[in-house]
Amino acid sequence: MLDVKNISKTFNPGTVNEKVALNGLSLHLDEGDFVTVIGGNGAGKSTLLNAVAGVWPVDSGTIMIDGVDITRLPEHKRAKYIGRVFQDPMIGTAATMQIEENLALAARRGQRRGLRLGITKEEQERYKEQLKMLGLGLENRLTSKVGLLSGGQRQALTLLMASLKKPKLLLLDEHTAALDPKTAAKVLELSAKIVAENKLTTLMITHNMKDAIQYGNRLIMMFEGRIIYDVNGEEKRKLKVADLLQKFEQASGSELDNDRMLLS
Repeated sequence: MLDVKNISKTFNPGTVNEKVALNGLSLHLDEGDFVTVIGGNGAGKSTLLNAVAGVWPVDSGTIMIDGVDITRLPEHKRAKYIGRVFQDPMIGTAATMQIEENLALAARRGQRRGLRLGITKEEQERYKEQLKMLGLGLENRLTSKVGLLSGGQRQALTLLMASLKKPKLLLLDEHTAALDPKTAAKVLELSAKIVAENKLTTLMITHNMKDAIQYGNRLIMMFEGRIIYDVNGEEKRKLKVADLLQKFEQASGSELDNDRMLLS
C-alpha cells in the first residue's frame, strides 16, 4: 500500500544550517499494516510523514501508494489517497463551522463542491451513528461550532473525518502529544478501533515508547534520517521499553538523550 524507495531530503543545502533529514530511506507497508514510528528529536519522523503527504518534495527517491507514483504530485492531489491527523488539535477542523458541516466537508473530499453544503437528513443520521462510536456525546451536538469543543473532542472528530473516506493511507503525526494523559489514552483507543474496523494502512508517529509497543503490528525506529530498527509480530509484542533503549544504543552507537521519549 505504501512503497518508499531510497528517499532523501536535505534542508538548507550548502549553508551553515544544512540538515540531512532523510538519508536514503526505504519503507514498505502492506495493506492493513499499522506501523508505529519512534525516534529522538531530528530523527526524521515528521519529515517522513510530510514527504509522503507532499508537504515538501523529496530530493531523490520515489513514493508510491497502492501502485500509483505520487512522488511529484502536489499535496492537494495526494489528498484523495491520504488521511492525516496532526499534533495540534486545532489544525484538522474548521472552528467556525458546525460539527455536521465539518463532517460533510470530509465526506465530500475529492468531489466537486457547490456554494452550499446541503446536508440531508440521511447524512445527519449517518453522522450521528458515526459520532456515537466516539463515545463523547457529540452525536447530540451536530450543530455546535467546532471551536466550542475541547482539544480531545476536536482530535477525535479530526480522526473520524480523516478516516471517513477510508483513505489508502492514514498518517497520525503525534496526534495525542498535545492532550492530557487521560484524553490521549482515549484518543489512542479510538484510533486503534477506527484503524481495525476500517482495515486502514496506518503510520503513527509517537514519542511514547509504551504506546509504540502497545499499538500496531509493527514498529520502526529512526535515527539521523534512517530506519535503524524494524520489528513486527510476536517479537514486537514481547518488547519492553528497556529493550527499545538497548536497540537504540546498539543501532545508533549512542545513548538516547531525548527527554520527551524518556519521560513518556
